Amino acid sequence: MDYQSLIICWLTTTMISALHAEWAQAQPQDSTPKTVTNSIGMRFVYIPAREFQMGSPQSERGRRENEHQHRVKITKPFYLGMFEVTQAEYLKIMDENPSKFSPDGPRGESVVGIDTIRLPVDSVSWDNAVEFCRHLSNLPVESKSKRSYRLPTEAEWEYACRAGSSKLWSHGDEIDDLKSFAWYGSRIAEGRTHQVGEKEPNHFGLHDMHGNVWEWCHDWYTDDLKHGGTVVDPQGPKSGELRVIRGGGWASGPARCRNAARSHDPPSVHDEDLGFRVVLIQ
Repeated sequence: MDYQSLIICWLTTTMISALHAEWAQAQPQDSTPKTVTNSIGMRFVYIPAREFQMGSPQSERGRRENEHQHRVKITKPFYLGMFEVTQAEYLKIMDENPSKFSPDGPRGESVVGIDTIRLPVDSVSWDNAVEFCRHLSNLPVESKSKRSYRLPTEAEWEYACRAGSSKLWSHGDEIDDLKSFAWYGSRIAEGRTHQVGEKEPNHFGLHDMHGNVWEWCHDWYTDDLKHGGTVVDPQGPKSGELRVIRGGGWASGPARCRNAARSHDPPSVHDEDLGFRVVLIQ
């Protein structure tokens, strides 16, 4: 083998080794389960720690000015709900079901004959979502297992939604494929929420990150995400009047369901397209 061939062989081997190392770093260790099911049956997916590009480029279709693109580093892996919190789960923890898309709710006529316990809980405020996390964390079996729950930060949410994608949606740029991953737009979503998990998951195994219901995040909202250099584990502003919501809902157009799309609401708002999913800490 000549010298040039040796160099090419060495470079190829080095690149393959680097890719394998990066992939291995992103995977759970042997002792770390890829999924976890808690005491009330909620399922969670392991999300590895990694750096990613948050926001959208100037050229992205449907982009808004509050999506400044910048590097973010997530330093700790976490578990995120495989599904949006369902009406059954919310009822079990909070002893009430505020959902409009429920048999006794104002939109009950649109879900006649449907098993609504698997619909995402809707019409919950940010305050309700935080209270749900507190009550769930305080369950004796959860507390004994040293598990606690919280809302994802906005950066965690976008990172988990992208699942490695730099495209408009987690599956790519093709709008024709979006219907396989999301309940969105009144025509496709039939003017209502749908049972969680009916659509295809993203590459992390998370369902309904696009559409169905908007999802509350931990952060106070700011228009300005501009930062110099890489931001490590951002938590959002220390105060504000609005909380971040992500993912789009059943009435949203495809642009509002993009990975980078950002919106907001006062933390006390209860809208019929507002829900949430939670992070498990253990």
